[in-house]
Amino acid sequence: MATVKIKFRPSSVPNEQGILFYQIIHQRIARQQKTGYRLYAQEWNAHTAKVVLPTNNEERQGYLLTIIEHIQVDLSVFHKIICRFDRDNKEYTADQVIAAFLVERPRIYLFSFMEGVITHLQSINRVRTSENYATTLSSFRRFRANKDLPLEAIHGEVMMAYENYLQQQGLTPNTTSFYMRNLRAVYNRAVEQGLIPQRFPFKHVYTGVEKTIKRAIPLKVIKQIKGLDFPSNPTFSFARDMFLFSFYTRGMSFVDMAYLRKSDLRHRVLSYRRRKTGQRLIIKWEQCMQEIVEKYNTEHSDYLLPIIKPHSLIDVRKQYIYTAHNINRCLKIIGRQLGLTIPLTLYVARHAWASIAKSKQVPLSVISDGLGHDSERTTRIYLASLDTTAIDRANHIILKSL
Repeated sequence: MATVKIKFRPSSVPNEQGILFYQIIHQRIARQQKTGYRLYAQEWNAHTAKVVLPTNNEERQGYLLTIIEHIQVDLSVFHKIICRFDRDNKEYTADQVIAAFLVERPRIYLFSFMEGVITHLQSINRVRTSENYATTLSSFRRFRANKDLPLEAIHGEVMMAYENYLQQQGLTPNTTSFYMRNLRAVYNRAVEQGLIPQRFPFKHVYTGVEKTIKRAIPLKVIKQIKGLDFPSNPTFSFARDMFLFSFYTRGMSFVDMAYLRKSDLRHRVLSYRRRKTGQRLIIKWEQCMQEIVEKYNTEHSDYLLPIIKPHSLIDVRKQYIYTAHNINRCLKIIGRQLGLTIPLTLYVARHAWASIAKSKQVPLSVISDGLGHDSERTTRIYLASLDTTAIDRANHIILKSL
């Protein structure tokens, strides 16, 4: 009877991942079958021939648990094949065992695999990425008319057809690239786990990011927005106030505004950590910011702004997403009333602050050219080296102009 063992071959490069492989021995002849499952040396116990799970890395632990599951399935297939060969009482070789394994190995389908990735991301609190993947999966399901396909059936022709489908829907290159990048990330996970070989199916589709038209508005429009009055429409008034608060705080993102706590404001200094990058920002508290906060009753809340209701039955994340959608809907109407040629959204406040700062001769080392960098990484490099007082001085100059 043939035997199957799991072996680990460490990388010849220090601190790089090695690879697992199966060793099939029959009639003293050994053959190997690579798995594609990659591990670090400390993640393999040679004595027990088992994967060692880390205790302080949930994402890596999830990846290794997936590998363990695949190994169990693979071994089950090997044993099934060997038992069948032995039962038939015919001569066979280790090479024939491997050939049968490659044919009979269970096929893994994209939809189910991607759903598993989404569930795992949610379990380690990477909610934003899981939502992006879920949106991409829904789009690809529509393209496929809800017909799943095996991972190994993902090739260049399928991706080019999907890109063409997205373009026919009227989506911009950046949006089609967003879907492609998400699918590529999931595909590469499957490659890393040894489920499929790397065939580079995204080689001939667009996965870059084009520069978008700047969504800034001039200072006179900010003044117009500030001067608007909605005495009988508190929803529009709230949308206007949240837009202004974002502008006042150097284009603070809405998610950061939503999670601001009263404890973040001390001695007329607002200190918070960006949820997207983890970077800590410090802002001098100005009177215009205080006026907006005082307009709204947050007496029974730890949050500074009335975006998240702590006693609501709705999930916190859904609360600020719904609120952001409602605010942007109102802002677009306000923008049309003002005759703007671009849709007015919360994000416009961020671009506006940067471009207005530039028009006020604030040094480029302080503002990073109106968010005109090719990547946020460049912007972070600029911001990380700035003196906080220089930013506060720039903000004060801008707010005095209102």
